[in-house]
Amino acid sequence: MVKQLKKGLTLTLMLALCTSLSHAQHVNPDTVRAGTFDMGKMWTFDAPPLDYFKKEYGFTPDEKWLEKARMSALRFATYCSASFVSANGLVMTNHHCARESGTSLQKTGENFNENGFFAKTLADERKVEGLFVDQLVKLEDITERMQAAVAKAPNEAEQARFREREFSTIKVEYKDKDGWKGLELQTVAFYNGGRYSLYGFKRYNDVRLVFMPELQLGFFGGDPDNFTFPRYNLDCSFFRVYDDGKPFKTDNFFKFNVDGVKKGEPVFVVGNPGNTGRLRTMAELELDRDLSVPYTAQLLKNRSLALQEYNKTAKSDSIVNEIFSLENSLKAYNGRLTGLRDSYTMARKAAFEKDFRRAVRDNPKLSSNYVVWDKITEYVADIRKVRGDVAIFPINPFINGDALTTARMLVDYAELLKTNPARAGVLKGSIKAATPTSIVLEQGYLAGHLSEAATFLGERDEYVRAATRGKSFQEAASALLKTTKMMDEKAVADMVAGGSEAILASTDPLIVLAKIAQPRYGAAAAKAGEISKKLTVERAKMGRLLFDVYGTSIPPDATFSLRIADGLVKGYNYNGTEAPYKTTFAGMYERFYANDGVFPWSLPARWQNPPADLLKAPMNFVSTNDIIGGNSGSPMINQNLEAVGLIFDGNMESLPGEFIYIPDANRTISVHAGGMVAAMRYIYKANRLVAELTGQATK
Repeated sequence: MVKQLKKGLTLTLMLALCTSLSHAQHVNPDTVRAGTFDMGKMWTFDAPPLDYFKKEYGFTPDEKWLEKARMSALRFATYCSASFVSANGLVMTNHHCARESGTSLQKTGENFNENGFFAKTLADERKVEGLFVDQLVKLEDITERMQAAVAKAPNEAEQARFREREFSTIKVEYKDKDGWKGLELQTVAFYNGGRYSLYGFKRYNDVRLVFMPELQLGFFGGDPDNFTFPRYNLDCSFFRVYDDGKPFKTDNFFKFNVDGVKKGEPVFVVGNPGNTGRLRTMAELELDRDLSVPYTAQLLKNRSLALQEYNKTAKSDSIVNEIFSLENSLKAYNGRLTGLRDSYTMARKAAFEKDFRRAVRDNPKLSSNYVVWDKITEYVADIRKVRGDVAIFPINPFINGDALTTARMLVDYAELLKTNPARAGVLKGSIKAATPTSIVLEQGYLAGHLSEAATFLGERDEYVRAATRGKSFQEAASALLKTTKMMDEKAVADMVAGGSEAILASTDPLIVLAKIAQPRYGAAAAKAGEISKKLTVERAKMGRLLFDVYGTSIPPDATFSLRIADGLVKGYNYNGTEAPYKTTFAGMYERFYANDGVFPWSLPARWQNPPADLLKAPMNFVSTNDIIGGNSGSPMINQNLEAVGLIFDGNMESLPGEFIYIPDANRTISVHAGGMVAAMRYIYKANRLVAELTGQATK
């Protein structure tokens, strides 16, 4: 990560890393205590914390409230959250969730990134082929059944297989069961197997685009402003669910409240957080800190840089979207790395682990499992030994580039011909000469791969020395691609026809590299797979222990399953001052003018002469809710089940949230409901949509 630490990080992140070093000098781990909610507030609908809500907010949602919250929320395809926001099937999600599916509907001469889209009539709403939203309509606890099935496994190594077999049996059994018939079934494991549920989703496949703003509004400020606050983004889009060719009618939706956000007000996020690792042990977190996260960050940065270089001439919207995605992930990983390197944050994790271990040790019914931490530490130490080869050597074009991937497949084929001819026959049909999109992009990917190999295997490693031969990574990549025959259709076909002898005797420079990489990857992957199975068993034990000790007072890790997360609308201290709890459109214009209207702070022409009423309208706001990737598009609601906002981001301080939730400065960022309506009213003249969102009848 040396290059990235110098050039790839924002000033904010560099300052955060300096703060981390300061913590390392002053924190006394023995005085640090775990926080009450370090494990988060992503509560399940299976076990909502009603007593806590009552104590904290004087509010106890009843079954009817919880059911409407659940039924009004949606999963948007397989990657985002959404919600119904009108009785006519109107669906709200983020612009960044809708960007790819929305722009796929463009007709000749249209450019939704530049001009946005609004369907003036129902007839103008455009169906997105392949897009679906899922509504959780049924859930059932299957813990007792699942744990009984897993207990029948003859040994610990077989537990995962028995679990998957029982999952399959349940899905078949419930497929035609009353109340479940026709639903999409999903088995969900909480607490690594401490609890299990069966979820039934109603899937809506006719989803049509209604509105999306221009890219410059949906992602105003671009990457520099990403994961920061104050923020000025109209990161929203609206779709509509249709049933039998007509707008879907529903009683389950969140009515818009354009004035509903008050400082200090309790608010709730209802959405599908993707993945957290808050139950990971200190040994696992230290592996993340030292190897896993730095490697992923360097990989993302290198691929983004390669795509940016390529897109200087390609000028492709799809490449722009891919770059946005990579940069978003990169910033998230760098923020997570900041937290992992912060000694105070890690001391809080260590304090929780110490308390948890003590509780297990002192409980006669649980104490026999006290060794679970020692076993995980042992297995993690074994993973460290093979982590470099496992990360660097997979056969994957994103990691290796197309040409080196072809070479790796050829060497794999050559070895399989000797050991497993049947598998070799299957592989043979997929081996083709590399046809990279661009030699510039191919060279960028290969150079990135070589830099990653040097960082995580060492510059003296046999593979690195054979690849670079004293050259820079870019020079080495260029030389390799000029010399290799992996992009020559006849040469590759001849190697395949020549079999093992022809392939393994080749002096092609990428074949030479593949012959070094292939046996190392095979051995490392086999070892890692063996260790992973053991870790899965111990992590399952740990999850059950967590539930046995703390019950539902600690929510399970995120699993892209529906959760409700509470919080308060609240600003926070930053950069020696205080961030207000909300921003206005006037602030967006100040940002526009202060940056001379230069991208990514530029604005479309129709936005450059705003009416006074728009300037004072709220735009974004922050709250203390606990979110993670997957929550994008989640509605922010109040106690009256009204939508007051739309989740789209977190601040820099929220990025360690993958492994710990610290609400002091961790903030969720939402688009204000009033801001969305103001933009539609004053800029887009989307009167039909304004009327629908504000509760007026839609014709």
